[in-house]
Amino acid sequence: MKVSRIAASGALAATAVLALSSPALAHVSVRPEGTAAKGGYAVVDFKVPNERDNASTTKLEVTFPTGHPLASVMPEPIDGWKIDVTRSELAKPLEMHGKKITEAVSKVTWTATGQGIEPGFFQKFPLSVGTLPEDADRLVFKAIQTYSDKEVVRWIEVPQQGQDEPEHPAPVLTLSATEDEHAPAAAGAAKASDDTANAAATTASDGDGTDTTARVLGVVGIVAGVAGVAFGVLAGRRRSAA
Repeated sequence: MKVSRIAASGALAATAVLALSSPALAHVSVRPEGTAAKGGYAVVDFKVPNERDNASTTKLEVTFPTGHPLASVMPEPIDGWKIDVTRSELAKPLEMHGKKITEAVSKVTWTATGQGIEPGFFQKFPLSVGTLPEDADRLVFKAIQTYSDKEVVRWIEVPQQGQDEPEHPAPVLTLSATEDEHAPAAAGAAKASDDTANAAATTASDGDGTDTTARVLGVVGIVAGVAGVAFGVLAGRRRSAA
């Protein structure tokens, strides 16, 4: 009898925990595919879970930040969804690849042409965006989710650092450092590998008694050098791609 009561109490507690935690987990979010570097381009996915048991998600509207407008926004076609891209005039034109940009995307809307996101499923909505601002650490996108029963959920509350997550948080894209900021790290790695190789050479010239140690250090220097060069090449490719 006592064991049954304990089991029942445990089940009740687990149910309560799930009930309290599910709203924080099941909200519209945005994540980059790879990295979203300042000053570059990125592919980002808006992830939309269906929170209802008796209705499908049939529409998603994502509003873009006006403080840091994005001139290039290209959605990926998705079967079963109609995509509308809304552009608006900019109060201050942007310079992009030597051209003056007078308007930018202000909203993207996905509308289901079929069942939409049914209960128990989620959907990703990819976008190619750029150029990302260099003077911001994050971008806030406000989203509106509409269900087949006409219910509307507004994910528009901006999360604040050091505070609890709001009930309906807006999707936030965190931006990583620019490629130029990664370059000093690559140079530092290359210098460290050179220093290691020089130390190995110096040790080798001290005598036959340290020959084994010199060989070991030489191998370490070569490996570090290759790693430094590879890092530098990768950083260069990322800059070229941006």
